[in-house]
Amino acid sequence: MRETPTTAVVACLIAAGATACSKTPTDDAGTQDEPAAASSTLTAHDAFTKIAGTVSSAKLSGTVTAESDPNHLLGHPSKYTSKITFEDSHVAPGDVEGTRKGDVDRGGAIEVFGSRSDAKARAEYIQTVTKSMPALAEYDHLHGRVLVRVSHHLTPKQAAACKSVANELS
Repeated sequence: MRETPTTAVVACLIAAGATACSKTPTDDAGTQDEPAAASSTLTAHDAFTKIAGTVSSAKLSGTVTAESDPNHLLGHPSKYTSKITFEDSHVAPGDVEGTRKGDVDRGGAIEVFGSRSDAKARAEYIQTVTKSMPALAEYDHLHGRVLVRVSHHLTPKQAAACKSVANELS
């Protein structure tokens, strides 16, 4: 008896979904894809610094490198060019028991891409993969080349604080 390719595909999707999930992403930066001109120097760390200045409950938990990236996307064509993870003190420790440091559930992640279309494609991928997995849901705030992913353990009001700052990023 042969194993069908469907089994392997489903297993891969579930594994990928363990670190990526979504509610409908929002993009407040328009729809035109622009080259990463002057804003190309914006990194995920820069974006987090701006968010942490407003959202005092957010604390940097990691800077993702090509070697430490659980998704193996950092630096690959059309994938993120920088990524950080953060924890939020509003997330109850019991809600994230058994998760790994750096998981979006613990607070969030910020991914920066080379173009708006690459960021939008990532947000749409996350939404598609996790649409039927509510336990993996998250708030995704897309602004230009920046995707801010926020834990579903935060209330909509708490997650909106990250969105308001994300709207100012470019």
